[in-house]
Amino acid sequence: MSQQGTVFDIGYQGYTGKREGRGRARRAVFKDGFRAALGFGRGGRAKILPWFFISLLCAIGSIMALVAGAAERMGGPGTAARANLPTHVDFYGAASIILFVFAALVAPELLCRDRKEGTIHLYLVRPLTGSDYLGARWLAFLVVMIGAAWLPQFILFLGLAAGDPLPLEYLRKHWLDVPKFLLAGVVMAVYATTLALLTASFTVRRAYAAVFLVGLFTITAPFTAGLASEMDNLAGRWISMFNLTNIPVHVNDVIFGEFSMVTADAPARLFPAWARVGWYLLWTLIPGAGLWWRYRRLSP
Repeated sequence: MSQQGTVFDIGYQGYTGKREGRGRARRAVFKDGFRAALGFGRGGRAKILPWFFISLLCAIGSIMALVAGAAERMGGPGTAARANLPTHVDFYGAASIILFVFAALVAPELLCRDRKEGTIHLYLVRPLTGSDYLGARWLAFLVVMIGAAWLPQFILFLGLAAGDPLPLEYLRKHWLDVPKFLLAGVVMAVYATTLALLTASFTVRRAYAAVFLVGLFTITAPFTAGLASEMDNLAGRWISMFNLTNIPVHVNDVIFGEFSMVTADAPARLFPAWARVGWYLLWTLIPGAGLWWRYRRLSP
């Protein structure tokens, strides 16, 4: 029996373009993580959650500016300060729980989905490593969190200047508030990003990660406040330090050189500045190291 066959030339050829290596892979994972966190490239429902929280934070900044501006217009220059109305030092304390809930609900989108659907194995085809993947995801969500923290502060700053009877004079006196709230925003964002992604790294169910972290943040505040009030000075201070929502706010106080409305009565405020900053670093660096440890040996 004769054998016959046909050869088809379907045009396969080797890649001859530029090989961009790990840097290009990191940028791709970063871009995808940034878009996923904000719901870009997905349906309308995916955009509702992140943009709701960002809008809510902006609304808080706007309301604070409107109230202060109205007080200045009605009572004259200096009325807002005399009335002790909230300003930049108070914003992160007032909005901290919203920032943390936002992180808890959105951060799992960057890690849980990849593990659940198995797409992480596609990411980790060489030359990308587990550390590369995690670093790109962490940085992507950090950028989102920094934006969510900074945008309301800029709205508040511009609103306070516009509401002042002498806007240029306000800018001259308060321009140093800008670097302070920028630095404090980074402090808030690093803390929230690290804890949220660490929690998300333990499960493929986004809802489980979100509920656990939201519960942790919302429970520790009243629990530690109530328990600290029943203890003596030193013990009460240490218990107050375990209020997870206040840990970065204490650093915010150090940056501004004054206490916010949220921490003004917290026993932990009596610790020296270096202790409050060190406690923040402890709660940021150790969870960060744990997160990296979980991903550093990950391979396809």
